[in-house]
Formats: sequence, structure tokens, C-alpha cells
Amino acid sequence: MHPMEQKLNLKKMSDITWRIFRIMSEFVEGFQFLSQFKKEVTIFGSARLSPQNKWYKEAEKLGKLLAKSGYTVITGGGPGIMEAANKGTHSVDPKKSIGINIQLPTEQRTNPYVTKSKGFYYFFTRKVMLAASAQSYIFFPGGFGTADEFFEMITLVQTKKMQKLPVILVNKKFWQPLISWMENTLIKEYQTISPEDVKLFYVVNTAEEAMKYIKKSRERTIF
Repeated sequence: MHPMEQKLNLKKMSDITWRIFRIMSEFVEGFQFLSQFKKEVTIFGSARLSPQNKWYKEAEKLGKLLAKSGYTVITGGGPGIMEAANKGTHSVDPKKSIGINIQLPTEQRTNPYVTKSKGFYYFFTRKVMLAASAQSYIFFPGGFGTADEFFEMITLVQTKKMQKLPVILVNKKFWQPLISWMENTLIKEYQTISPEDVKLFYVVNTAEEAMKYIKKSRERTIF
């Protein structure tokens, strides 16, 4: 092997080793961070919705209702829906407003209503932390990230890697095309999922409706 090639291979192995340790540290520090909270509810949604948006306001209302009922609210810590949920929670009990953030070159910043936060470099370690200990998962309108997180949650429940718990979609109009695709394409046309699989989640229009399901949830025993 040429000395330069050997040097490059050693550097590559060094980079991989460093990356592995960084991933391990994110998992360890993340679980330590989450261990201090109880009765967690994780709220997902777009970072791009403004405070004037109807669903921003609904997420803010849900944050208030959750805090009043003693729940800890966990979000991705950024703007938009995440900010709204943290804002509502913070207005009732700042100690219950938590953010699990991601380091991005654009768009993401920790919103001012997060009292305790933990930042992550890797999306997959952050996603594990968002899923790790909550007893309910709420999905407001969002983009690719929100859809990815939704399918992750229902896959974990479907495969029994996670106990059945409330997975709640907010805004029937927004989510209906996705549900129709599941029913018509995945179930009827291709039979790639079972009819029971669309019962793994609930669809609501208001914070009050979401609370009815959340209050039926219990502390997590399986991840």
C-alpha cells in the first residue's frame, strides 16, 4: 500500500471512531437529560408556521392545557409549532417547557420559551430522544420531518417495539389526503398494511379533543 493511501485510511478510521464516540455521547447525555422529567408529551410540527397561523394558536392552546394538567411538554425546540407549544406551556409553568434541538445551518434556533434544552448534531439521535419517554405524541401540520417522525411512531407501535399509546394528528383537512392514501392505496390496492393499522392513531381538530386522548395515556413501560 502506498504511504499516502495508508495515511488516508488511518485518517478515515480516526474520523469514523470520533463519529462513533460522538453518537454514543449524544445518546448517553440525551437519556440523562430526559430522566429528570415525568408525564411527558411530545409535540411535532412545522418550524415555518407564524404566530398568526391558526394551528400555531392551537398548538399554543394545547401547551397551556397540558401544563395545567401537570404534563411536561417536549418539542424540537425550534420556531413555528414547536415555539407555539413551548409558549403555551411556559405561560403556565416554565419548568415544564422542554426543547430537544437540532443543529442546522438554516431555519432552526432554540425558541425563547424553552426553559431546559438539549442540542443534537445527528437527526437520528435527536429523534430517539423525542420518542424515548413520552406517553403521547401530537402531530400538527408539518413537512418532511414531521411526516418522518409520524411514520416512525406508528411503525414502532405497529411492530410492538413501543406500547400502544396516543398518536394524535391535529387538523383533519391537512392529514386527510395522507389517510386516504393509506386506505385506498396501501390497504385496498396493494394490501401492504392491514385495516387495523389506520386505527393506530387519532385525528382531531382542536386542542381540547387532543386532551381527551392524552388524559387516557399512561407512563411508558416499553420503548
